[in-house]
Amino acid sequence: MNNTYFDTARTEIMPWLPGRVSRLLDVGCGTGATTDAVRKARDVIWAGGIEYLPSVAEQAAPLFDRLWVGDAAQQPLEETISPGSLDLVLCLDVLEHMVDPWSMVQRLGGMLAPGGRLIVSVPNIRNYRFIWRLLTRGDFRYRDFGLLDRTHLRFFVRETAIELAVSGGLSLVHAGSVQRLKPYELRGILNALSFGRLDTFFAKQWLIVAEKPA
Repeated sequence: MNNTYFDTARTEIMPWLPGRVSRLLDVGCGTGATTDAVRKARDVIWAGGIEYLPSVAEQAAPLFDRLWVGDAAQQPLEETISPGSLDLVLCLDVLEHMVDPWSMVQRLGGMLAPGGRLIVSVPNIRNYRFIWRLLTRGDFRYRDFGLLDRTHLRFFVRETAIELAVSGGLSLVHAGSVQRLKPYELRGILNALSFGRLDTFFAKQWLIVAEKPA
């Protein structure tokens, strides 16, 4: 098991938090590192989490007021979370593992309060390294981690990631690469010369922020 995957706080979401985060749900929460970071930045009164792996959920439990263990799509979330009651929902590298992530996003959208935000990250199947291997080697072999993680059931590019995030009746706030290119490296130079148009090939993951209309 790659502990870093479950333990790393996703600090790239911090600039996109809503001003008020009193209630949040972290779908695919890992050990709770990201929720812990949000608690330190906002006055969180209640935090819920969902984690598929029992051994990881056990480590996360102290950080959450309510923790569901198992398949997120099968959890009776509505028994605990009222419609329009959440300020923040996190779905960070989890929706691509679901059979029907669109239905899940629609459920989550109904739980957000006006002005509440859904923050999603998904891998970018249009990444240049994957395309190069596919074209030159015919390589579409699944692996233990990364873009072709063998547990990935769905694949996204920027446009379809946006469609997923707003499918619950939300409005788009931001859609960009999780990773920032360094201006002095070749990829950064090429992206600057293309006025950002190559970002769709260089991005490893997309970070999508969507908001519930007031």
